Amino acid sequence: MAPDVRVLPFIISGFRAPVLVCPPMSDHSEASVVGHTYDEKKITLELSLQACADDELDGGRSAWLTILGTFFIQFCTLGSINAFGVYQDYYTRYSLSNKTPSEISWIGSFQLCMQYAPGILVGRAFDAGYFHHMIALGSVLQVASIFMISLTQKHQYYQVFLAQAVASGLGQSLLFLPSLSIIGQHFKRRRAFATGVGVSGASLGGVIWPIILNQLRQRTSFESAVRVTGAIAGVLLALANIVMKLKPHATGATAPKFKVILTDWAFMASIGGAFVVGLGLFFPYFYLQLYAVDKGVHEGLAFYVLALMNSGSLGGRLLPNFIADRVGPYNMMIPCLAISSALAFSIFGIKTVADVVVFAILYGFWSGSYVSLVPSLILSTAGNPGEYGTRMGVAFSIVSVSMLVGTPISGALLNSTSTVGYVWYKPIIFCGTMLACGSAIFSFSRYLFVRDGRGGARGRLV
Repeated sequence: MAPDVRVLPFIISGFRAPVLVCPPMSDHSEASVVGHTYDEKKITLELSLQACADDELDGGRSAWLTILGTFFIQFCTLGSINAFGVYQDYYTRYSLSNKTPSEISWIGSFQLCMQYAPGILVGRAFDAGYFHHMIALGSVLQVASIFMISLTQKHQYYQVFLAQAVASGLGQSLLFLPSLSIIGQHFKRRRAFATGVGVSGASLGGVIWPIILNQLRQRTSFESAVRVTGAIAGVLLALANIVMKLKPHATGATAPKFKVILTDWAFMASIGGAFVVGLGLFFPYFYLQLYAVDKGVHEGLAFYVLALMNSGSLGGRLLPNFIADRVGPYNMMIPCLAISSALAFSIFGIKTVADVVVFAILYGFWSGSYVSLVPSLILSTAGNPGEYGTRMGVAFSIVSVSMLVGTPISGALLNSTSTVGYVWYKPIIFCGTMLACGSAIFSFSRYLFVRDGRGGARGRLV
């Protein structure tokens, strides 16, 4: 069924112009409004019904409440992982000091991997209409795992790994992908901006969580600080379950076809780019606080490095996404990655507190832009809403492997010698190179997308 579209002629400056009205659904077909000719100027217009559909997909109370729920979920999932540098620093110097930085970074990287790895299963469940079931179960697992982290014992690596890497990662997998996929059901023309607003919760979480953990750790204990974060997460996730809405007509849409998805070469190339980027992107998020302390920055100031980086990413998830709705996600993402790569190499020039602050804000802005643009880019490749969850799931499952090994590789490079302490130049070069390669691969993906005729006129809208 297509919306009834009526063309109402009226006289403006001596000729008739069409006015598009989008009333409720009727039995009229699209063909009934194509090819109208006006004698005065012999103007032939083809009126697309897409404008009406886009209006229905771009706003409303339910849509923005759903974005609020996405914001809360992102705050409690990726926002928590963005604060892993606090855990990395605390575990390295205190509770897991019997382990190397690389071994400790496996906790954060496995947690990040688990957030993405079940993506195919989670995506299929989302397309089948199990959205509310997943976020309810994920909320319970996430909150319970945080409290379990606070009960782990000193030098008991396996306890921390099971609570933080496995249990928390699994809970986040049931929250993260569905909270992004549902945006496509409510927004189309403003999808990138709506996604940016939702995922900005991860940036705010990356600001708030490190401050809470570091401040309460000094006043009470690290374990008590972790319990406070668990209580906050419980409240926010409960609110997310209440306000988020799944569109009834979205369930039962055209079933996704894996053969079509896996032979969409622009889509697959974009996954390849995201895989390479994932190897290096999170190195500063995991290690910058440790880097600042190692370079002599006062510990009290170093505690705020992650907060500064994530405050920078808050702006990076809003402004570039607003622009991306006008120029396209590819055209915005590729420069963001190139700039992030250049910033990674600029770590070599960091020598003062001011240098650390400037780097943290700038890297947070440009890397945050990339993270927030990826879901919008993936959804733009889908042929219909019934593919949203599956495409996101395929992409996330593949990229999860790079999320798993990326920061441990950096940790191994960092700890590659026992004679001179930490060796920072190797992971810095690795990070910058991976981001540069990712930018190049996304450029190739863009070329394929435009070649297939999906990029608008001369590829200006991708």
